[in-house]
Amino acid sequence: MRVTLLGTGDTTGTPTVGCDCGTCRTARDRGISRSRFSVHVYNERLEESLLIDFSPDFRSQFLAADVPLPDEGIVTHIHFDHLDGLGNLYRLVDGVPIHAPAEVDPATDESVADTIRSKYDYLEDRIGVHARPAFEPFEACGLTVRFVPVTHPPLLGYGVVIEDPETDAKLSITGDTSYGISEESREALSDPDLLLADAIVPASVCEYHPIGGRHEGPNGVPRTFGSKHMTREGALALAEELNAARTRLVHIAHYYPAEEAFAEPLAVDGEAYEL
Repeated sequence: MRVTLLGTGDTTGTPTVGCDCGTCRTARDRGISRSRFSVHVYNERLEESLLIDFSPDFRSQFLAADVPLPDEGIVTHIHFDHLDGLGNLYRLVDGVPIHAPAEVDPATDESVADTIRSKYDYLEDRIGVHARPAFEPFEACGLTVRFVPVTHPPLLGYGVVIEDPETDAKLSITGDTSYGISEESREALSDPDLLLADAIVPASVCEYHPIGGRHEGPNGVPRTFGSKHMTREGALALAEELNAARTRLVHIAHYYPAEEAFAEPLAVDGEAYEL
């Protein structure tokens, strides 16, 4: 399977509109983009494409990456930077299954699948929404997929595991999450050929968050920024624990210092990997 990182940024992306910080200036000068999060997975055998999360930057991402439109889609949670690009399917595709978690979220009194059905009712003749229980495998585009619960309060959030049943290649995506992922979820995410890990900021900026950092490592460095996202240090610690063969850090904010913002293993839009 071919994995293309369509969007590697956080909710505002980099460069951020109206921002003249060193990181945003550097991105503009170097022609680098980190648009809102989305991942394209292409199964060459079937010539079918699976899209993980529907970025508001859907149109520009597909034009820039020149990848096929999705045959099926996955939505990990209902924050706008992961869901609101779904409306782009209107007039572009027909009969696209959308897979979403089935568990009812106490914060919304409905599942992610329910939210998609109600919010995008005008697409009901173009998509079919399929509610999927956590950890239970299902097939999408000839690949085996599982939703993996993570921690992204106040909403329920999910990572995704995608495996090729023919080659045993494995892609693990943490989704938006703190470092406080359960052991069961860690086990499901473990041993990937490629790990895409949420790493919104370096640990050094946790002091600027209203509640600081959490999940400190042995050296006292926070692995969670606030309560919703991992720090770079947290994501790298998780990658080591999961025994990831390769790791790319995603969902990156422009709050990284300019001299660190484009260093390895922080991803940028357009990267592609063959698994």
